[in-house]
Amino acid sequence: MAEKIIIDVFKEKKAEDFTAALAKTDCRANAGSAAAYTAAMACALAERIARLCAEGGEEDERLAYIVRNCEILRGYMVNLIDEDVKSKRPYARACRAGGEREIEATLQTASCIDAEIVNMMKPCLEFLDELCARCPAQEKHLVLEAAELAMGACRVAQSVIFFYADQSSDETYRYVTHRENEIFLAEREALYWSIRGKL
Repeated sequence: MAEKIIIDVFKEKKAEDFTAALAKTDCRANAGSAAAYTAAMACALAERIARLCAEGGEEDERLAYIVRNCEILRGYMVNLIDEDVKSKRPYARACRAGGEREIEATLQTASCIDAEIVNMMKPCLEFLDELCARCPAQEKHLVLEAAELAMGACRVAQSVIFFYADQSSDETYRYVTHRENEIFLAEREALYWSIRGKL
């Protein structure tokens, strides 16, 4: 008899169900999926802020562009919740098989979605930085809160990237991965501090 395969689609779960699943020790979703969820919330707030900026004003192509792109980013991050689970499967199989070379071959794939989260939070933070000057005064707190979520997602994703990189026997790969991601995070932190300074 064939083994029954259960496929969880985490992006379709309610927040209560997703977090309850994440709390279980046998959950296939992990910190990368949580980072994608957090990133999606950052993009949702950025989209909301852009909509607030547009309310009551003249038609503004730039704001329409920001709304549209934040909406795309939000949807993309939601999809990454499950893509992160898929990216970890080869690593989990290699660990069960116990082959060092097989594990090594899966490390980059295992962290590819986390790298994409870090990558795509840059445009989100850039939009937030731009919206600082246009956001209604009573809503400015949302800009900082969205930036905090974006940075939280980046930091979690970076931690996951480092976890996998540190298992590599290739010293150059470990060094380059760490250094590259330190630079990426510094770029995002510069945007975050720009936002804080403007608010």
